[in-house]
Amino acid sequence: MARDLRRPGRRLAACVLAAALLAQSAAEACTRLVYFGAEGRVMTARSMDWKSDIATNLWIMPRGVARDGETGPNTIRWTSKYGSVIASGYDISTTDGLNEAGLSANLLWLVESDYPKFDDRSKPGLTIAAWAQYVLDNFATVAEAVAALRQEPFTIVTDAVPGESRLATLHLSMSDATGDSAIVEYIGGRQVIHHDRKYQVMTNSPIFDKQLALNEYWKQIGGTVMLPGTNRAADRFARASFYVNAIPKFEDPNRAVASVFSVIRNVSVPFGLNTPEEPNISSTRWRTVVDHARKLYFFESALTPNTFWVDLNKIDFSPAGGTRKLDLGPDQDHLYSGDATGQFVPAKPFTFLGVKS
Repeated sequence: MARDLRRPGRRLAACVLAAALLAQSAAEACTRLVYFGAEGRVMTARSMDWKSDIATNLWIMPRGVARDGETGPNTIRWTSKYGSVIASGYDISTTDGLNEAGLSANLLWLVESDYPKFDDRSKPGLTIAAWAQYVLDNFATVAEAVAALRQEPFTIVTDAVPGESRLATLHLSMSDATGDSAIVEYIGGRQVIHHDRKYQVMTNSPIFDKQLALNEYWKQIGGTVMLPGTNRAADRFARASFYVNAIPKFEDPNRAVASVFSVIRNVSVPFGLNTPEEPNISSTRWRTVVDHARKLYFFESALTPNTFWVDLNKIDFSPAGGTRKLDLGPDQDHLYSGDATGQFVPAKPFTFLGVKS
């Protein structure tokens, strides 16, 4: 009996803790999750939530392209080793993507992000707009990427979000065909890397360590008993963590894709939702699912009824193939269906948002 009396107190304490942590949140909402299926099949899904049109298009980025960090004279430089298919933000940044080696990268909002100071005496700079692209260009696996990032070869440099005065504050997730996963954050000016296959889910505030702590509470209750139902980041984290491991491990990869889409829809925010008391909760604009084994990149807009995909196996990623673009239209409302790989057209590469002088 005493044990039963103590349990409500623990639940109340956990709820108070959750409320305190969530009160710190002032972030746009997104969710990313990794699914482990039959025969080692791995899929990564993410939602992009933003309060207005983020002007997303899909791009084919070839290998062999020389890039720099867009931070002036003191900038990191590299040549892309791997081609990729990416979803842009405002056609000035890479927000999401898959490279030809099967590595996926996703950028999500994290208001607590605090990047190191950058100046001419710092390590070479890298614009935050090209952070995900740097990973996709250079690495085939999460382990490779983590080993390189731990050396801190660059300083992340952020800038204002287009049309706004606030700085972009983001964290990075990576996953690959083996199911390996990593989350990279900058907290208090220091890089923090969480690297383990068990890190399947990432949302927004609070920082990843605290998200894990909150999720432990919900795991004790059990997802078949009760799950938090709001669109707050910690609630979405708990739901995604339960459902991504509760859905079947289908032998049919297309059934698996459908099931993974159902989970990422479950943690999406209804389009056009207006909650004045939570002004930083934003509508889901689009969703992606990556099938790492088949190297398929699925895309779904909130404003069209169709899901389409890009088959990386059919793409010429050589320099001769060039940069190509799939125009998704305002609010991603252009209608594509099925395999859209052949509908990309040659395009001038976009310029990553650089540091303002």
